[in-house]
Order: sequence, then structure tokens, then C-alpha cells
Amino acid sequence: MKIGLVGTGRLGGGIVERLLSVGHEVFIWNRSPEKAHHLVELGAILMASPAKVVDASEIILSVLTDADAIDATYSGPNGILSVNLKDKVCIEMSTVRPETQIALAAKVIAAGGGFVECPVSGTVMPAKEGTLFGLVGGDALSVEKVMPLLQQMCRRIEHVGAVGSGSSLKLAINLPLLVYWEALAEAIALTQPIGLDPERLLDILADTSGAPNALKARGPKIAAALKSGKPGATFFNIDSVRKDLRTMVEEGKSLGYTLPVTQAALASYDRSSEAGYGACDGSELVTSWLAIAKK
Repeated sequence: MKIGLVGTGRLGGGIVERLLSVGHEVFIWNRSPEKAHHLVELGAILMASPAKVVDASEIILSVLTDADAIDATYSGPNGILSVNLKDKVCIEMSTVRPETQIALAAKVIAAGGGFVECPVSGTVMPAKEGTLFGLVGGDALSVEKVMPLLQQMCRRIEHVGAVGSGSSLKLAINLPLLVYWEALAEAIALTQPIGLDPERLLDILADTSGAPNALKARGPKIAAALKSGKPGATFFNIDSVRKDLRTMVEEGKSLGYTLPVTQAALASYDRSSEAGYGACDGSELVTSWLAIAKK
């Protein structure tokens, strides 16, 4: 199948690798084309614009930073909406507010295309392995049309309602984990008088009822950073976490809720970013918080 993907960042790039590995012809575009060269070496075809990706593809995926990036990529010069979308389906996978997806769906449908939202839970390795968790919103006919492709990218797919539903659930799923890294940093602060080796401490914490599954995977990485003072590999950086938390706060306000825990966590991530940790993995909030908390 001829698949297009616009936005080849860490997650998008991982998805491209997966699509190539299962035999698809993949056409890509990225705002910074030099960052997509490794994907070209693997077999992806780099196009000059989102419009060119649409012309070459049957299904178009987009994995973009935020609502502004979506607007520029879809509605800007040589954007996705600038060409004929008849018989094509757009699958929008970015983490944004539901209203962004709903407005975009209306534009795509008006241009003759089909539209499905599918934000995903999972980072780079699950993307490469096809083990993401897809949170789908859209009409049944469009979802059915792209389901075989989604099944190649995801270990589990939940069609949770109309467009916008997937984004609502994605924000809800991300919130506890992003807040957890702040809670973990504070918990580790309370253990400082004990003087336990970080590897042992994280192993103990990971084997308790207060630990999410993510700690079992990230614990060794966090322990290594605590011991060395050097950040490890980045999967989803602190500045991206800040964007997601701001999106959650905005969505809460639109529904009549304040989200005090989310706001407090956002303030902590903001401090870490200001201290120079913005490009580090979100779990590095633990090490950055401990480094700057007493300053």
C-alpha cells in the first residue's frame, strides 16, 4: 500500500520504520528535511511538500507537534488540504485538544477525504515494533477502511467514539504518568537520609503498589542518571511534556474544571526547562527536580 506520513519526529519516524518493515511504500515530509535522511536510507521517499505526499499516497498519517503545526501542515501553502482528497483517508495522530481534531475533520471531509483520529499511547520502540495503543475517533466506515493499517501499527486499538473522543482519552491517559514523575522526585527526596544506592531504591519502589508500569521500564535509566548526573536517552522530552500538560489544563478549563495537580506538575516541568533540561526525557524530571529543588 502507498502510505504517506507527515511529521517524522521520534514517534513519526518510528512509525515510518514499522511501515517499511511490513512492506508498505512510504512517502514522507518533514518541516526539517535533513532530520528525515535516515528514513530515506531505510527506503522512505522524501517529498517536497505535504501536498506531494497526498498525491502519492492512499492513506496519509500526520504526527505533529501541536495545533499550530497541524494548521500549517494541512491549511498552509502546499498543505494537505490544497489538493484533491477524494478516495483518500487522513489519520491524524497528534496529541492535541479534541476541538482541534473536530475542526480539522470538518475541513478534510469538506475537501472530499475521510478522516480518522488515532493518537497513540507508546513511544519510539513500540512505534518501531508495531505495539502502540491506538485511541481511535471517527465514523465507522472510515475507521473500517484504515483498520488493517492500524493493526499493523498497534497491539491494541480502541474505537471510542466520534472524532474528538480519541484525543480526550489520550489526554486522560497521559496525565497520571506525567504527574507521576513529579511525585517520584518528591518521594526520592524523602529517602535521602537513608543513603540507598539509586538502583536498589528504584528497584524497591518499582515493586510496590504505588509504581506505574513505566517505572519498571524507566527505573534503571533514572537510577543511572541519579548516579552519574548525566541524562540518558530521550524518548519524549520535557518540553513536549510541558506542551501536553498545558493542553490538559486548557481542556479542563473548557469543561469547567481546574486541574490543580496537573498545574503544579506543569510548574515543576517549567522550572526544569528553564534550568536547561528541556531536551531531556520527561522521566529526567526526577533528576532535574532533585538538582534544582534546594536552589
